Amino acid sequence: MFVVKYFENKNLLLSQLVKNLPTEGSELKIKGKKGKIESITSVDEKNYHVQVTLDKVVKSKFVVDNSKKKKR
Repeated sequence: MFVVKYFENKNLLLSQLVKNLPTEGSELKIKGKKGKIESITSVDEKNYHVQVTLDKVVKSKFVVDNSKKKKR
């Protein structure tokens, strides 16, 4: 069993106890956000730090149609 801590820059995203270590370059999903593993560093025998880059989330803005409202 390994303790894996996922970081984006210096921000801790997730800490997990896993049986298998993730591989470098693989895709993953953390907190609903897609990302890619950049590097894995070993702190000691059971602790690993994983650097992750998350994809940017594009939110669409709704356009409000005011033409149907009554004007006062």
